[in-house]
Amino acid sequence: METSSAYRRLKIPDGERYWVEQVKCRVACPVFTDACGYVTAVAEGRDEDAYRIARATNPFVSICGRICGAPCEAACRRGSVDSPVSIRAIKRWACELHGNETGTFEKYHRYADPRMLIPKGDYAERIAVVGSGVAGLTVAHDLARAGYGVTVFEAGSVAGGMLQVGVPLYRLPRELVKAEIDAILSLGVELRLNARVGSPGLTLADLKAQGYAAFYLGAGLQGSRRLPIPGADLPGVINGLDFLKLVNLGQKVEIGPRVLVIGGGNVAFDVARTALRVVSDDEQAEDFRVAADVARTAARRLGVTEVHLACLEGPGEMPADHVEIEEGQHEGVIVHNSVGPRAVIGNGKVEGVDFAACLSVFDTERRFSPQFDESVREIVACDTVIFAVGQKAEFDFLKPEDGIELTDRGLIKTTPETYQTSRPDVFAGGDVVLGPRLFIDAIASAQVAARGIHDYLRRKSTGVEHRYAWSPATYTMAQDWEITPRRLPPSVAPKQSELPVYGDRLVELNFPEAEARTQAARCLRCDVQTWFEESRCIACNGCVDVCPDDCLHLVGLSQVVGDPRLIALAESQLGITAEQIAAFEPEELDVLGAVMLKDETACIRCSMCATRCPTAAFTMQRYAFHREVVVEDAPNPRLRY
Repeated sequence: METSSAYRRLKIPDGERYWVEQVKCRVACPVFTDACGYVTAVAEGRDEDAYRIARATNPFVSICGRICGAPCEAACRRGSVDSPVSIRAIKRWACELHGNETGTFEKYHRYADPRMLIPKGDYAERIAVVGSGVAGLTVAHDLARAGYGVTVFEAGSVAGGMLQVGVPLYRLPRELVKAEIDAILSLGVELRLNARVGSPGLTLADLKAQGYAAFYLGAGLQGSRRLPIPGADLPGVINGLDFLKLVNLGQKVEIGPRVLVIGGGNVAFDVARTALRVVSDDEQAEDFRVAADVARTAARRLGVTEVHLACLEGPGEMPADHVEIEEGQHEGVIVHNSVGPRAVIGNGKVEGVDFAACLSVFDTERRFSPQFDESVREIVACDTVIFAVGQKAEFDFLKPEDGIELTDRGLIKTTPETYQTSRPDVFAGGDVVLGPRLFIDAIASAQVAARGIHDYLRRKSTGVEHRYAWSPATYTMAQDWEITPRRLPPSVAPKQSELPVYGDRLVELNFPEAEARTQAARCLRCDVQTWFEESRCIACNGCVDVCPDDCLHLVGLSQVVGDPRLIALAESQLGITAEQIAAFEPEELDVLGAVMLKDETACIRCSMCATRCPTAAFTMQRYAFHREVVVEDAPNPRLRY
């Protein structure tokens, strides 16, 4: 699991980095969220504390509780024992009790961690933000809290970017999106809808003349990629993002009755499952009409009878989340694995797609290099083809005179430490810089950019430093915590025949209280460490005997003479040199001293070693740590002024 870029750039003393890396869920989170902290709080019934911890560095905490890609779960130490903790769903549990879902923003504002925010001040400068997705609104959140005037320019008719037009309604309620955005706007952020930057009167030059001192470009990847194959321009071929935008905005969409989605990622399944929910006007599903929004129901024109999804990857290789695949197939999506489209077939309109068998997707170095067997063909009949094979940036809001350089990938070129572009007063972040990433990655990049903008305007240098403290830990684990299986939140994914009734109702529900606490209790408490003081050890081996996962071993020096690190430790503890150690016979070495070895990957923090130890050589200690913004009164050397 690759650690987040925010963590890799953090200056941590070598002696502390080891302990930080033990809390893998937190290291994996781009905004360093203390997942271990809020999961433990839920397990112990401290639900408001759980929300406070989750909210600390995340301005979209409630939305992340619904749709975050959860890199924390991929890194979770419990996953090496059996299955990861259901971290994201536990976050949702706390947010529904105390977050913006409750109808008040009081706790949302109160629990923002000031240690990671720009210092407040009476700042006269105004900042223009292009795009109202998570990146743009995160910059607005951080700068407005600091005291800057911020205006967000949104080309569309609604704010939220992909939260509004890219995420299906059955995954994310729009009432929650509005609540999260309104919480940010309540800080004094001005939002201008239907304001396309780049149009007359709204170019960067125009905005500069209007008094904006700095700019942030967070327009995201609004374009869809289309495969360069014959027939790709036939009527009936559409792009995945365009389709989702039409449906999510309640506009007219004409597809079906047989739909074929090309792609194997989460967006492809979003498209396929959304297509299944498109019904015709003459289907009189009364329950559906009561449940669904009237405007959206009226906008649906043609019923869909079947939806196929075709991708290059095999069944175990698809990039989509397992839950997405499972629920999509349950709802009726027909998946075709290991096939590559060669041509869209049709005479004036789409009639099907010709596929060749895909033998492999990547080469031996894991580079994208699909190989096909052109002799093995399959034609999938369809009336509509929807490409969901990637996104691209659209820079119609930029002019040549703006002086914004692009990378070879067609993204905005920035300095990673500040997200400053080739033009000093313009910063950028999110997908338009990083490429397609998780929402939480866009949030993290925007937080760095906000600090960069502050440094540029104030001629300061803002850094992030590591703070920590050790304290004794006394705790007990819940009964049967070590054998409790991972559970996901309850799902009401309907079968295709039930979709007219369910419509766009949420598929994933919240945990019942008892299950939320049970799942939270599975956490291995990686912020609590076994602390060993060798001077107290009497080599009784009690800790080794009682360890349930065989992660402790007391061995003689003869068994570790090949490890330079342990020999260096032996030198310092025993007061002899490595040359002297090498001169001893194995039996003499074992009399001379021993080493307590611990396998951190196997340790489950059960505390049985500390409980058993008669001399308190083993104790349990909590390692509390956080990041903190530090501002120096000097220009940032990584910025151009």
